[in-house]
Amino acid sequence: MRPEEVQPFAPGPLAQPVPMPNFDHYQAQSGWTAGRRAQAQVEARARFEQDWHAAQVAEAQRQQQLASYRREYQQWADAQLAEVRRHNAGVAELTEGVRRRDPDAVVEYFSAALYASTAWPEGFPRQVAAAYDSAAGQLVLDWELPSCSVVPEAKSVRYMYAADQHKESPRPVTQRRALYREVLAQCMLLVLHELFAADEPGALESVTLNGFVDGHDPTTGRPGRIYLATVMAPHSVFRDLHLAQVDACSCLADALRGQLSARPDQLTPVRPSRRPQDVGNRVVTHGSDEDPDLYEMDPIAFENLVADLFRAMGMQAVTTQRSNDGGVDVDALDPAPIRGGKIVVQVKRYRNTVPPTAVRDLYGTVQDAGANKGVLVTTSRFGPGSHTFANGKPLELIPGAELVDLLHRHGLRGRLGDGSRRSAAQPAPTVPDTRLPDDYNVLGMSWTGSVALDVCALVCRGNRVLSDDHFVFFNNPQTPDGTVRALPATAPDKAAIRVSFDALPDEADRFVLVAAIDPEVDPDADLSGFTDACIRLLDPGMTELGRLEVSDGRPRETALVLGSFRRRANGDWDFVLGGKGYTGGLEELVKDYGIEVE
Repeated sequence: MRPEEVQPFAPGPLAQPVPMPNFDHYQAQSGWTAGRRAQAQVEARARFEQDWHAAQVAEAQRQQQLASYRREYQQWADAQLAEVRRHNAGVAELTEGVRRRDPDAVVEYFSAALYASTAWPEGFPRQVAAAYDSAAGQLVLDWELPSCSVVPEAKSVRYMYAADQHKESPRPVTQRRALYREVLAQCMLLVLHELFAADEPGALESVTLNGFVDGHDPTTGRPGRIYLATVMAPHSVFRDLHLAQVDACSCLADALRGQLSARPDQLTPVRPSRRPQDVGNRVVTHGSDEDPDLYEMDPIAFENLVADLFRAMGMQAVTTQRSNDGGVDVDALDPAPIRGGKIVVQVKRYRNTVPPTAVRDLYGTVQDAGANKGVLVTTSRFGPGSHTFANGKPLELIPGAELVDLLHRHGLRGRLGDGSRRSAAQPAPTVPDTRLPDDYNVLGMSWTGSVALDVCALVCRGNRVLSDDHFVFFNNPQTPDGTVRALPATAPDKAAIRVSFDALPDEADRFVLVAAIDPEVDPDADLSGFTDACIRLLDPGMTELGRLEVSDGRPRETALVLGSFRRRANGDWDFVLGGKGYTGGLEELVKDYGIEVE
């Protein structure tokens, strides 16, 4: 239930009447003669009357604007209260429906409880199909479980500084299987706990829960749901469990007499005892492709959805008017002490990467509005320029993948085309390339000292370049697809590389910048003269978005890894400082990245 409160009327400067001029402040300029003094008095009176009439006109305009603004505010406040009352009426109606054990109301109520859960791990899937048997007081639901990829194949990772590589120790198959079974059992118990804990109306006598993953049946090869766990849990039995002390697998299989796949990592299925479609009532599904496509959503509806998300997160939030909003789409107020305060929110329903200028504009809006924080929400993603500018500022960037996850975690619905709900066992569909032609960054590199350097770039997967053609240097000025190319440098830079981060090959997860002594110009030089180096991140208009400091060179070293941009799971790119040096020059360095040198 939302409080029936709206922000009070705040007319701002319009609340202050226009000050009227005081004739005592209009001194007549004296003269040597009586006639001149009389004329000065007339002139003073004329100035006063002119200013007084102007003030009267300004005051009338202020009162007219104040009345108009008050009418607009009242219309807005009435609409906000009406929306709150509609929402609260819907909540009351739903709650009453649960008490009456109406099947649709019960399914909607407990689905919302699962989606609002803060205990369900971030990044785990949220998809449910449910039906309610009112006669038996039983909720029957299929709930999606995480795939085996949730348990890392690596047991440990050790960074080898000398090779600038991460060495993984593999996890034994039996250990990975045991951990995955433990995760599935814990997920099943957590879902049961969340459902029974939310049952204040007393609608659940029992719950039949079937846990599934999306994948391919290993026996038929056909895609579909594979059930890895199932249980029918009576409320009277479940409430007597001490979950903090139980072994999850034993509790599920023995205490609750459920079934758990012996080899879930190989998708060995179990047979569900009862499915939602067996109940006979309408099956309600959430989290599937029935979710609204955020790309196709009406812009105003999208803003309202973002405002709903902030309200679901415990904040007060309202959408702004379409005009004169000052670059703000949603006004939010976090009531939490110390860390809370006013938040301004902008939403960008984009398919292409959000330009850094949008982040800079948001920062200006935060300062102008006197807000504690600015949040930029988009259906697409952010490039390194945006992250570099936002770093250290009261700004938060929420890309599309995180937005969908937040919506699902707080009981709201949304997907990004066909890509936000896909199985881990199936490849992601290719999103049409709608990038603008100027969707790229220029990396300008500068340093002090007169040492002559070649600056090169490698497009890599891990510590291996994709191919020799993906090594950009003086004899190969660009990659085959043109996403990376060397440019003539302009002052103050001594070298420049152009890169379209979001157009890099899908298999690329690193973009590495290196520098090496030019042996033809300075055959005896080393990198001890390479100091005060930095990388300037520039937009297509050569506007500086940020600076990335890099390590100085060291004596006897003739090649150096400046740093690498690394692709995050949500598609954004972060910069990681390098520093590894080589005494064997560029030849030794590129061998480390898998390039054969004759």
